Amino acid sequence: MTGSRYQVYLAALPEVCAADPALMAFTADAKGRCEVFAWNAETGRARQVTDRPRGTLHGTIDRDANVWWFDEDAHGEGHWRFQPFHGGPDLPGLTGVPPGTPRGLAVSDDGIVAIGLGDGRTTTVHLGRRGASAREVTRVERHATLSGITAAAGLLAISGPAGSAHAVTVLTADGTPRAVLSGSGEHGRLWSLGFAPTAERDELLLVREDDDRYLLASWRPDTGIRTYAWCAFDSEITARWYPDENEGRTVLIREDRHGRSTLHRARLDSGTLTRVPTPPGSLLDAAPRAGGDVHYLWTDTAHPPRMYSTAGTALPALGTVPGRVPGDHRDLWTPTPDGPVHSWLSLPEGHGLPQGPERPQDETSEGRATRERGAPPPVVFLVHGGPADHDRDAYDGVVHSLVASGFAVARVNYRGSTGYGPRWRRAFGAGVGLTQVEDLVAVRADLIGRGLARPDAVGLWGTSWGGYLTLLALGTRPGLWQAGVAVKPVADGVAAYRTTTSALRTLDERLYGGTPDDVPEAYARSSPIQYASRVRAPLLVVAATRDAKCPPGQVRGYLAALRAAGARHESMWLDSGHDGYEGGDHVAVLRRAVVFLDRELRGTHGPHHAPKTPPAIRRGDSGRVGTAAAAGTDSAEHTERRTVHAEGHHPQRPARG
Repeated sequence: MTGSRYQVYLAALPEVCAADPALMAFTADAKGRCEVFAWNAETGRARQVTDRPRGTLHGTIDRDANVWWFDEDAHGEGHWRFQPFHGGPDLPGLTGVPPGTPRGLAVSDDGIVAIGLGDGRTTTVHLGRRGASAREVTRVERHATLSGITAAAGLLAISGPAGSAHAVTVLTADGTPRAVLSGSGEHGRLWSLGFAPTAERDELLLVREDDDRYLLASWRPDTGIRTYAWCAFDSEITARWYPDENEGRTVLIREDRHGRSTLHRARLDSGTLTRVPTPPGSLLDAAPRAGGDVHYLWTDTAHPPRMYSTAGTALPALGTVPGRVPGDHRDLWTPTPDGPVHSWLSLPEGHGLPQGPERPQDETSEGRATRERGAPPPVVFLVHGGPADHDRDAYDGVVHSLVASGFAVARVNYRGSTGYGPRWRRAFGAGVGLTQVEDLVAVRADLIGRGLARPDAVGLWGTSWGGYLTLLALGTRPGLWQAGVAVKPVADGVAAYRTTTSALRTLDERLYGGTPDDVPEAYARSSPIQYASRVRAPLLVVAATRDAKCPPGQVRGYLAALRAAGARHESMWLDSGHDGYEGGDHVAVLRRAVVFLDRELRGTHGPHHAPKTPPAIRRGDSGRVGTAAAAGTDSAEHTERRTVHAEGHHPQRPARG
């Protein structure tokens, strides 16, 4: 398949120039790769800024209308560069800075640049005037992220693990600690969302976890932390300052709850919270803009993402599938010991349930209705990654392809998922991974009991941590599944810990309660390689030769264990990292996986069963849709678009994807 037959797109809003809101930067398709573009809303014209062989993901724009991007090598290391909005030479963001992995970019109103970079176990922050020489402001021996700079460049904010004693550190421009805000005390975890956009006030926006709620908060040098108890939510939120000074201390809040999104406008001085109307579904991104405008990226399962402006500002089009996608889509609740598990179910046209209660009272009549429609189609459990993420009422390219190819798709928000409150996030009672497998098993039984699935035609497909759960389910519950696809998975818990990034080692230590040396039994009990000899279903494993998050060595070890056990399996290797930017890889994985599942779940062969690949494939080797992570997400790898001072973002991606 050539680049002219598909497009890639990034499900994110364009970044907007604070001084001229008509000037924007966004990431979009360029012949099958993600690249950074400049967009002029007044003329409706786009200009391609970057052209790199492997594509470019990270981009933003500063107050002086310079377009920034991260120029990384094949291993994800590199430098920040910029170019004037209307064109010109590529310039270094700061000179004298060694290469590293991106951990934050912030630019003040007068062009002072702060850059966070990682080099293995350390994080450094460099400061200097845009395009000039840099000085090192601070170096910390852990994974951290630069999360903001004040408009006048007097203060910087650095985020550590949200549940640590150094969740947020505020530094002066010379590197002197101004405040260290803990997320490990009685008030719970803490996230930094960026400084206020005005030079008149140094105020850092925060979200604090409190028992089973998330509260908006802020920090100021003169008063410390102030928590707004009236602004509380029972599931994850993220927030941004309104950019207009005449709006006062006003914040736009996005809540992700039970797989759907809502927007709220919070006026901190008056203590008022107002709902911002948006259509039912998911908001993959939302941002307040000058003049009271709000940009948001909306989708639901049946409709690909669309950008909207409440003021009618012209926004660049996403290269997605037009109109409504086929299938019958609904949600489903399945009882478990910790409460009901929420799933999204998509069925091919003609196989859907009659509209009515989510949980029919008469299971026999439901089964009878299913028999009248004929045998249910094979079902594929599409297992999300993270674990700090969730599936939502949102378009997903893989769901589209599977449903168009005649499969039913179940997306399960197992225990540990975001979107259902802190207690659901912490519910790992049966052990890491094993709890989540229990939920997959429960939903499988529920679908079979409802007559929506056949016990002899159920497959699993997961990427990253979802790939880990796929392998674990195949090994621990081998009689329940007829096929599995694991893309860039954690296959050996101990080997992955030894060779992955420092951020993910920290995540593993939090999940397991220590290192493999501290709690070896916990790692062994939850590691797929321990159960490789028990795998019975045919398995396709997709891995990447330069994957830093789920390294290739531990995948090779797992494949060797499958060979030794005589387990039927296939493997596919990509010359990429964990997060690929090339559309060709995404399409190749999608086609290989759907053909594999078609053969194993339906016993079909031949080219006439090739999947109907959508013309638009989102960046990410699974093709699955993503969204900016809510503040309740412990995102370990900071791989988002870098922020300018007024746009204090937190990590956009869950730990392993």
